Amino acid sequence: MTMRHTMCPPGWPPFWLGGRALLLVVGAALAVIAAAWAPAAAQEAATGRLVGIVRLTAAKAPSTASAYSRRSVGPKATPQAEARTVIVYVEGLPTPATLKPTPASIVQKDEQFVPHVVAVSAGSEVAFPNQDPFFHNVFSLSRPATFDLGRFPPGSSRSRVFKRPGTIKVYCEIHSHMSAVARVFDHPWFTIPNSDGTFVIAGVPPGEHTVVAWHERIGERRDRVTIRAGAATTLTVTLPVLEPAP
Repeated sequence: MTMRHTMCPPGWPPFWLGGRALLLVVGAALAVIAAAWAPAAAQEAATGRLVGIVRLTAAKAPSTASAYSRRSVGPKATPQAEARTVIVYVEGLPTPATLKPTPASIVQKDEQFVPHVVAVSAGSEVAFPNQDPFFHNVFSLSRPATFDLGRFPPGSSRSRVFKRPGTIKVYCEIHSHMSAVARVFDHPWFTIPNSDGTFVIAGVPPGEHTVVAWHERIGERRDRVTIRAGAATTLTVTLPVLEPAP
């Protein structure tokens, strides 16, 4: 009696070896996954999470998405959620040995930078796609990054790597009412809240820390929190109105 062997795809165990070989392959794959997951799980157990919400009583105040009054002939801009212009970060922690880049994008659309505020780690690239049907420009005179990307046409994009931590205010040379802000950090413990104000900062070392909620127009609010390993610390931040709503 002649035994026929079934052809298998490269890298697959021959079916005539039976289930034992298949179990070995599956077991090896699971071992690789477990090895990759173990360091992340150990780090999560050794650190804590900051979970909170930002409440803005300045929700009816004018948005700072434009530096000057918009031209009457310009397109109508889509309002940006005020909570998305807040940055929450942990202050005073040592700079880690390695810092993972957090690339971002600020789109030029309807004669507006969207989003108005981004937060990235040092060494990250920020792209500026032009989605308007006319030319735009991106420049900054801020100390952490002084640059001018020149004028570029619709459908194109230019970018800049922000290497130094700090606050970088961005403008368009052609449209004076356009402005944006990039905050660059030398650590990973920062975030921008969701539209409803909720936020999470994971992997925070345990201990007593200062948490800062920053808003370009309202200013800063500082709170002290205690972060415990393997646990979530909750925080509610209220940023008050500094000028009357219209």
